[in-house]
Amino acid sequence: MSKAKNRINVVYSTNPDFHYETENHQEPDTLPAKAQQLKVMLDKKARAGKQVTLVAGFIGQLSDLEQLGKQLKNLCGSGGSVKDGEILIQGDHREKVLGWLQKNGYGAKRVGG
Repeated sequence: MSKAKNRINVVYSTNPDFHYETENHQEPDTLPAKAQQLKVMLDKKARAGKQVTLVAGFIGQLSDLEQLGKQLKNLCGSGGSVKDGEILIQGDHREKVLGWLQKNGYGAKRVGG
């Protein structure tokens, strides 16, 4: 990505001493499985009444979250995605996901009804 694309808030300045702010987004290191506090819940909001199993609370690299999401989707035999630091799995698979996470050493609990 070019340097100009990372500039935020200012398009142009005539001040010769001005320095552009740039995005330096660093992902946090991935916590070990036992230190994770994942929340498994069912969500139907803004999904045309369809249910998704939502896994939230993961702290770590995006690549590790995507890998965990892929494992959970394969476990459930269902589609889904990883968005905004959350794993979405199509359908109600709370018990299956919660059991797998706990079996693999993740700190996970069920949230909501």
